[in-house]
Amino acid sequence: MLATPLYNCDYDRVYEPAEDSFLLLDSLESELSFLRSIFEKDNYFPIILEIGCGSGIVTTFLHQHAIPTNKGLYLPVDINPWAIDATLQTIKKNPPTKDLQTTTIVDPLLMDLVAGLKSNSVDLLVFNPPYVPAEAVPNLPPGTNDEGWLDLALLGGEDGLVVTNKLLNNLHNILSPKGVAYILFCARNKPQEIQLRMEGHGWKVDLIEKRKAGWEVLSVYKFQKIKTNF
Repeated sequence: MLATPLYNCDYDRVYEPAEDSFLLLDSLESELSFLRSIFEKDNYFPIILEIGCGSGIVTTFLHQHAIPTNKGLYLPVDINPWAIDATLQTIKKNPPTKDLQTTTIVDPLLMDLVAGLKSNSVDLLVFNPPYVPAEAVPNLPPGTNDEGWLDLALLGGEDGLVVTNKLLNNLHNILSPKGVAYILFCARNKPQEIQLRMEGHGWKVDLIEKRKAGWEVLSVYKFQKIKTNF
């Protein structure tokens, strides 16, 4: 089992790693052989994007253990400026494993979802979204020191899917031809219905991990293109 990164940040403003975070790490570790089979060939330099990086443990885990390979551009992004600061600190605390010779760049970005990224450029996408059902997605706090930043990481609007659906509806424009996305859901998001919907639009969708966490059931699904005529 690969080590979990060290982390410490202001949990009044940044989501504290919990069962969903660790399920995502376990899922990515279980996919290590698959990911390396895709991206270790032909000196490929992949772009790795984590949306909603929070504390930074997911991107740091990938970077520290050379997932998917020992080279690449890691882009952890978040709309929360406190999360960007936390991610920078987590990355500094956890350099790549000493026996790995890496050629990597890590560049945390303050941005909303994938605004500004080149189309069809992302090779590995990871997303632990705000999946808790709520009346609405919270508004962006007016200032850095205002309350409400943490709510953005938790509350996902109707069915907890407002933010996730924005990504899913544009996923064909985001991923590269060989790209793969790992997205976390709770049971109230009805992930099996999402799987059927996405398969109907030409995606290969697989359940990677499923785990009960307190009163919630969490799952991680993998999305891959199998058609190019979206």
